[in-house]
Amino acid sequence: MKKRYFISAVLLSISLLSCKKEATEAAAPPVMPYKVVELGKSSTTLLAEYPASLEGVTDIDIRAKVDGYIEKIYVQEGQEVRKGQVLFKLETQTANQEAAAAKAKITAAQVEVNRLKPLVERNIISDVQLETAKANLAGVKSTYQGIIARINYATIKSPVNGIVGSLPLRLGSYVSSQTAEPLTRISDISTVYAYFSVNEKEQLDIMMNADGKSFQDKINNMPAVNLVLSNGSLYEQKGKIETFSGQANTQTGSFNVRASFPNKSKLLRSGGSGTVQIPTDLQDVIIIPQSATLEMQDKRIALIVDKDNKVKAVPIEVRPIPGGRFYVVDSGLNPNDKMLIEGVGIVAEGTQIKPDVVDYQATIDPTKK
Repeated sequence: MKKRYFISAVLLSISLLSCKKEATEAAAPPVMPYKVVELGKSSTTLLAEYPASLEGVTDIDIRAKVDGYIEKIYVQEGQEVRKGQVLFKLETQTANQEAAAAKAKITAAQVEVNRLKPLVERNIISDVQLETAKANLAGVKSTYQGIIARINYATIKSPVNGIVGSLPLRLGSYVSSQTAEPLTRISDISTVYAYFSVNEKEQLDIMMNADGKSFQDKINNMPAVNLVLSNGSLYEQKGKIETFSGQANTQTGSFNVRASFPNKSKLLRSGGSGTVQIPTDLQDVIIIPQSATLEMQDKRIALIVDKDNKVKAVPIEVRPIPGGRFYVVDSGLNPNDKMLIEGVGIVAEGTQIKPDVVDYQATIDPTKK
């Protein structure tokens, strides 16, 4: 009887263990397949972007040299003008009257000189009187020339080829050489300069990656740069970096940079703004899809698969590649790492998966699929 009870107990224990094992196996989640990519190295071009202000080759304030009321305005805002073209005319009525009076004095002074000459030649009078008359003639001639210059200055011409800026003053406005606001500004925009700033680290990166022995050689050998206009479109002409400031700004720690862009179409205008893009060619770098990363507590995270096929989160440092789809990895990932590119944001760290390895080059360049 005892033996029968013992056998029953053993059978019951085996049955319970079997049920427990089946329950455990039923509770364990299945190992799901997810796409991963084995990282390699590739090449790309990064575009560093810098806000820029645009200025013409020359931006000249047009001011009156003489006092007077604006009598005529010959141009309109935004009009293209040539060197020597008349822009404004100031009233010269008073100056014309003064010129007529001065001319009459010249005539009278010349008559006096002509009258005294023969008297001196015949020793009737001393030459002192003649020299005094000649000095008086020279004086009135000088006065007349000054008045004529004032009249000429009343016709204001463009000193360069360019584009007319705003016209803040209207007909009848009184102006002088002391007027604070200029009549207008003429901008030579055949070439437009883009001015922007880079910090010390960026300046060193740019110079260390440029070819050349001297600083000027490096500037001369720098690649062409792009200009993104304020409406987001890319300017059709490439530009060239021409100068870096000799020293950093002591307050901001930045260097001032100037790039020039040809502007035959006159699309760019002085006073405008844009964004300068400086390309940097990178060789043998790791490129990953932006969609395969997470942002957690101001850190960028990638998910890799370890030797046990378990997901592990690693912090990475990256730089965006133009286009908004890929990153260049500066640190955190290595070649041959298997990175999760499917289920990111769904698969928890520590989850065991079944890796479905896809081609790296096809991942970063879909045209190669």
